[in-house]
Amino acid sequence: MKNENVLEIIGLCKKYPKFTLDNVSFSVKKGEIMGFIGRNGAGKTTTIKSVLGLVNPDGGEVRFFGKRMCEGESEIKQQIGYACGSIGYYPRRRLCDTVAVTRRFYGNFDETLYKKHLSDFSIDESKRPIELSEGMKVKFNLALALSHHAKLLILDEPTSGLDPVSREELLEIFLSLANDGVSILFSTHITSDLVKCADSVTYIKGGRIEASMPIGEYTDGYRLVRFDTEPSEDERRVLHGICRSRDGFTGLVRTCDTESFNEKPLAQPTLEEVMVHLEMQ
Repeated sequence: MKNENVLEIIGLCKKYPKFTLDNVSFSVKKGEIMGFIGRNGAGKTTTIKSVLGLVNPDGGEVRFFGKRMCEGESEIKQQIGYACGSIGYYPRRRLCDTVAVTRRFYGNFDETLYKKHLSDFSIDESKRPIELSEGMKVKFNLALALSHHAKLLILDEPTSGLDPVSREELLEIFLSLANDGVSILFSTHITSDLVKCADSVTYIKGGRIEASMPIGEYTDGYRLVRFDTEPSEDERRVLHGICRSRDGFTGLVRTCDTESFNEKPLAQPTLEEVMVHLEMQ
């Protein structure tokens, strides 16, 4: 069913000396592409690592396909693909040697599909990681993550280092996978990519989830107000962040509060504009 939750994160907590992941909760449905956004240090990678068990959370619960990891770790991991914007393989071992080891962990590793991704991404598996550009390293990481028919992809900055054409090609792959029922949690700073492919967005700020909802609904909840001069103190009280531009100032206001600015030019903000203004509060 389309509404089946593939990933459920409930009250996830992780405390460090200078940072706390505080009661993080959201879910990803079958066939859904969810963008996970927030500035550097907001908690995106800590959340993903806690979900995958790469760090031990201090509290909360994570369920994959309705099960906790302790209830079927081997089965669950066969159905998850993970990729990040960097690569940690042996730098002087050939890519084909790395794949030879990796494929042993997946009973459903698809050699034909893997070769297709190598071709699509123009990857020469006779090369070594040390010989690859940052963008090609990301492509190789993704080729592996996409080659064992995962039902859930967890991607941490997967498009970092990719050129615009390669990013567009990757987004088309994501859309095709989602049409086939694959769910994708997609952490990124490139919010324009999310507008092209994501169904929903989860925004984390300072270790707390500020919003998790359909992407259109989220941006529709705000308007940009344009000012020729710096907003007054009374105007600032209604605004959710102010940014300066060459032509003056812009402020973010909730759509329900726009009556306070009837005489000012209003515009629909992009996802990036919403996030930037909220971070400038």
